[in-house]
Amino acid sequence: MQFIVTPSPLQDARVTVPGDKSVSHRSLMLGSIAEGRTEVSGFLAGEDCLATLAAMRALGVEIEQPGPTQMTIDGVGIHGLREASGDLDLGNSGTAMRLMAGLLAGQDFPSTLTGDDSLTGRPMSRIIRPLTMMGAAIESDCDGTPPLQIAGGLALKGIHYDMPVASAQVKSSVLLAGLYASGTTSVTEPAVTRDHTERMLESMGVVVGRAKGSVSVGGGQKLRGCQVDVPADLSSAAFILLAVVLADKADVLITNVGVNPTRTGVIDILQAMGADIRLENPQMLGEEPVADIRVRSSQLKGGEVDPELVSLAIDEFPVLFVAAAAASGKTVFSGIGELRVKESDRIAAMADGMRRLGIEVDESQDGAVVHGGRFKGGTVESFGDHRIAMSLALAGTIADSDVIVEDVAAVDTSFPGFAASMAAIGVNIRVEGD
Repeated sequence: MQFIVTPSPLQDARVTVPGDKSVSHRSLMLGSIAEGRTEVSGFLAGEDCLATLAAMRALGVEIEQPGPTQMTIDGVGIHGLREASGDLDLGNSGTAMRLMAGLLAGQDFPSTLTGDDSLTGRPMSRIIRPLTMMGAAIESDCDGTPPLQIAGGLALKGIHYDMPVASAQVKSSVLLAGLYASGTTSVTEPAVTRDHTERMLESMGVVVGRAKGSVSVGGGQKLRGCQVDVPADLSSAAFILLAVVLADKADVLITNVGVNPTRTGVIDILQAMGADIRLENPQMLGEEPVADIRVRSSQLKGGEVDPELVSLAIDEFPVLFVAAAAASGKTVFSGIGELRVKESDRIAAMADGMRRLGIEVDESQDGAVVHGGRFKGGTVESFGDHRIAMSLALAGTIADSDVIVEDVAAVDTSFPGFAASMAAIGVNIRVEGD
């Protein structure tokens, strides 16, 4: 499949985007080990979250889907999961792989976690290390990549873990294992990362300790089923935000978007570059803050992006590369080496795509310098990475001629209906192939 994007003027609009992927994953996992029923609305029915759904069903949890964005989970309690009849295939989802490893490390039965070619090439040593310190036994390929074979019936003990790299996935994996461990499990992170796991645990009755830079849970706590209202995903909204900012004259309202302060780095960075973005109608949706986001066309300027904001915008940097290319001057990104071990090497993938479209990019191991310029038309590769595909499609909205983005099927992992959402604000985008 490919996107073909023709330069086109945008229009004023009021739109929404699908539910938050991070919250959707966690609602399935935590709802499954809670006691009683958890009802989820706004669920993201993308391929990543559907892989988690299939895995939890394979572990013996009854989950019904009464509507496209609704889930009803009859929790089995913290010790109620059952051994799956085969490997648990988590598709393309690193979040599911890492969180499930923590969830399954303390079970009485063994499990094997696998995924597609992309996922089985991603590093898992960062979770194997702390989980092994807790007493888990996990086997992987020699380079620390999946499949992960997790032994059952081992007693876990609480630890304190200083994370060498800021990662919400690692933090969450350790905390989930901590529910099955004796004593207290705590994690210290070198920079703030998204806290959806902590918020949802608290909404289900778990006591979560929070101190500056660290979070902890005591083992043996029970979870209670509850109502989970999933906000619209800020990571998906970021594509609409930038499309509007780059347009000549447009004013768009994106409704009911999750604005958890551990996720809003993309807004902060774009505002610092000159983007006219404002939050309206702020409120709480359960434990998660939400707001409508008003965005208007703006002139962007380059500069040095604050490294302190990296962990608050790690998934949105492909979008920010496009913003930097459209800005005046040069934009300097540093401390973003984590992008090299995502679904693709996102620094290299974005640099390749933008060079093909006439933009100068200087790479370093953990950063890049993007020189502002003008996009020309052309054909670019997504490397099978959903965020690369959608980000490079944005370049087509302001290029000199059509931009063709190859291999875009993975977009459905996180943003089903991406092309329709872009068309709703006036983007001339076609999807071809199957």
